[in-house]
Amino acid sequence: MSLLDDFLVRAILAGIGLVLAAAPLGCFVVWRRMAYFGDATAHAALLGVALALAFNVSIFAGVLVIALLMAFTVSTLSGRGFAMDTLLGVMAHSALAFGLVAVSFVPNVRVDLNAYLFGDILAVGRSDLAVIWGGAVLVSVLLYWRWSALLTTTLNPDLAMASGLSPRREQLILSLALAMVVAVAIKVVGTLLIAAMLLIPAASARPFSRTPERMAVIATLIGVMAVLGGIQGAFTFDTPTGPTIVTVAALIFVLANLVRLIRTRVS
Repeated sequence: MSLLDDFLVRAILAGIGLVLAAAPLGCFVVWRRMAYFGDATAHAALLGVALALAFNVSIFAGVLVIALLMAFTVSTLSGRGFAMDTLLGVMAHSALAFGLVAVSFVPNVRVDLNAYLFGDILAVGRSDLAVIWGGAVLVSVLLYWRWSALLTTTLNPDLAMASGLSPRREQLILSLALAMVVAVAIKVVGTLLIAAMLLIPAASARPFSRTPERMAVIATLIGVMAVLGGIQGAFTFDTPTGPTIVTVAALIFVLANLVRLIRTRVS
């Protein structure tokens, strides 16, 4: 009997695969204040699910195409007379609504929306693991390759331009990585919780980080702790696994900030 035949092992591996991609990327989301952008991309993923079911293609492919389209549209329209927060709000809720409506029109397919909204990590199969880890490796390689350029354009766009870097190009690269993470994460935590797994580990790591690289490493460790603790908590309390993982991450965030406040008062 293979170790991967155990659904619990597959769930843990799927969660860790997601965290390896989402946590370092989440640091850039926090630094660039792109929380709403991540949320909008995640909401749009449900439309990708509907289109994938309608055209009988893989869910991953449908979600990835729509997430990329959302990222490209927002990157193109921003700075052309559209307020970013308004644009993201309109597109996020519109895409979610279109996705919910479109799913109801898919013929001869019974869809469990809860699985796509909140994830179903315990149902992850071998093929899902291959997709999740494949996406995680691609995102990790992309971030490693562009880490210095992304960091420079994040901290000082003027310095980046003087160094021959294009802030808009790096924004598109970041959007591409974000779209990939959304496509990978939909099976694990669902569309409504993806943004939380991007943001919460990175935000929790911030008080303990003096360098960007340290923050990325700590965020990854916190994400792994949230996955392990969430799966254990779901079994102990018989709760939904995806939301429980996010709940554990949120508790770590609260604890991290309490520690920060205590350290501030002591010093």
